[in-house]
Amino acid sequence: MRNRISAFAKMFVVMHIINIQSGLLGQPVETGLEILVKSRFEILKDKKVGLITNPTGVDKNLRTCIDLIFKAPGVKLTSLYGPEHGVRGEYTAGEIIGSTTDPLTNLKVYSLYGNTRKPTKEMLEGIDVLVYDIQDIGSRSYTFISTLGLAMEAAAENNIPFIVLDRPNPLGGIRIEGPLVQPGFTSFVSQYPIPYIHGMTVGELAMFLNGEGLLKNGVRCNLKVIKMSGWKREMCFEETGLPWVPSSPHIPQASTCDFYPATGIIGELYVASIGVGYTLPFQTFAAEWINADSLAQNLNSLGLPGLIFRPVHYKPYYSVSQGKMVNGVQIHIMDKKTAQLSLIQFYILQEAHKLWPGKDVFALCDKARLEMFDKVCGTDMVRKEFSKSYSVDSILDLWTGAIPAFRKRIQHYLLY
Repeated sequence: MRNRISAFAKMFVVMHIINIQSGLLGQPVETGLEILVKSRFEILKDKKVGLITNPTGVDKNLRTCIDLIFKAPGVKLTSLYGPEHGVRGEYTAGEIIGSTTDPLTNLKVYSLYGNTRKPTKEMLEGIDVLVYDIQDIGSRSYTFISTLGLAMEAAAENNIPFIVLDRPNPLGGIRIEGPLVQPGFTSFVSQYPIPYIHGMTVGELAMFLNGEGLLKNGVRCNLKVIKMSGWKREMCFEETGLPWVPSSPHIPQASTCDFYPATGIIGELYVASIGVGYTLPFQTFAAEWINADSLAQNLNSLGLPGLIFRPVHYKPYYSVSQGKMVNGVQIHIMDKKTAQLSLIQFYILQEAHKLWPGKDVFALCDKARLEMFDKVCGTDMVRKEFSKSYSVDSILDLWTGAIPAFRKRIQHYLLY
């Protein structure tokens, strides 16, 4: 019996080693920040550094890039630049931020989410290089990539080298969904003509914007991307072995990145709760007028790949329908490889309209919310076409038509 246990223990150890080597227990990924540290900050030596970052700029041991660069020998960190939510994450969504002083380093913190969203010449004065280290979530309407592009423009205009410390795309590097931003619909939530789910790491996106002349007036900055080690395009974030730091208050877990594109667009209408203000941000669609069982049954009967919809009832703590009982569905992504994330919200609207044709969500909201919906979509054509019949089939060409050409266009800029 003892020999049999010993043999089993040896087999377990061997299998454990094989699993690690084959990546079945999670391929270890090193971010651009960790590669920078391993290089002993060689690229920043004897430089005065400006750093654009937020709480997501950490290594695998949760040490911040601010601390690491601030203490790096031969490197002078001179100023910090904060995107939406701030350098230390102390501001809520959409809150206007002013410039201040960082209490831990006593460095000047310039706000890039206030009256100024693009670094001015005065804000960049005295620095030799501008570094960007922020975790993206893979969806176009997340404002950090708009900050990235505007900062690259400022670096180009002021002849300052720009360095991106690359990080994983939590949605992987294969999935691309949604229309390109059309002329007239550029905004801080749709700054560049890319699909809603763009399929690039932030470093690849920077190279694409720079190389394709998509920055203002076609300027190009002196760009360097510090690549990751170990990341593969098919990886979801959970497979990287990296810790997740909330990228904003309503993206508490890496898995929330999967739900953000599933309901984030209809969430702009403010006609139903999408779980923001409850414990399930971006994971629900619920309203006082919905019958949860009926909506779940209709959606599940569609047989959408990788998805199950569960009836749900709750009272939001804040935001839409605060303190009121709402009923609807919770989205369960059973297979994220096969699920079409960004179309989920349109399937929900399609089935809700079948059940409650008198509840036209586009008629229930004001004009400003419709305009925001269109900006996030990157076009008003989706809303106008969809609202004619409330059929997902009617917008499939609009939603997918530009993807093959875009996928081909970005190949030159892919690093992994």
